[in-house]
Amino acid sequence: MSAPEPTIVATSGGYRPGGRTVVAFDALVHHAVELSGAHGRRPRIMYVGTAIGDAEHFTARMTEAARVAGFDLTPLHLFPMPNLDDVEGTVLEQDVVWVTGGSVANLLAVWRVHGLDRILRRAWRDGVVLSGVSAGSICWFRGGTTDSFGPELRPVTNALGLLPYGNGVHYDTDPGRRPLVHRLVADGTLPATHCTDDGVGLVYRGTELVEAVTEAPGKGAYLVTREGDTAVEEHLRPRRLPPVPR
Repeated sequence: MSAPEPTIVATSGGYRPGGRTVVAFDALVHHAVELSGAHGRRPRIMYVGTAIGDAEHFTARMTEAARVAGFDLTPLHLFPMPNLDDVEGTVLEQDVVWVTGGSVANLLAVWRVHGLDRILRRAWRDGVVLSGVSAGSICWFRGGTTDSFGPELRPVTNALGLLPYGNGVHYDTDPGRRPLVHRLVADGTLPATHCTDDGVGLVYRGTELVEAVTEAPGKGAYLVTREGDTAVEEHLRPRRLPPVPR
């Protein structure tokens, strides 16, 4: 089973504190699984932690979160070497690929060294739902704003480009993100840019934005476009996803 057409769920969320675990998957992760069409068996989800250097403690947390959610989780590690004999074959067997946050600049460099950028493009075309949070959201677009290079936010413009837009994450919780997105769109550094408050996700079929969804009340999504030499922001009201039972 696979999604009926190429699908991406780009988010600024997906996690919450667990009951018996440190981290649990929240509604955005469950929605990505739902969009994959997996049913009649345990959904297969690949966790990719490249952006935090494949930190083993967080892989363990994701494994526990998947167990509680009823998912079969396969971690993909690229440090110090790929942990899978057949990376491409294993990626293509998944229902969902979930990429966690961290350094999007480092993530992109390491993925390209290992050819994972090519593999993920094929998986997207073959109906594996690509998804993630923060760096794991920006990576699917042309670029966005990042603290990969230091505390001062800077643009990254060499992301995978599956989606022909910029991406702004943590739009409501990091005060530097919104003004930088506006400046980068106004001067043409970024194309039209799609942004999410924490807890919000954007769903794409092919390269079309079809819906904004949220796991938290009072949150928004935003489209920032260029008009002349200025940026114009349009607010989107996301649909509230059903809460995940605790």
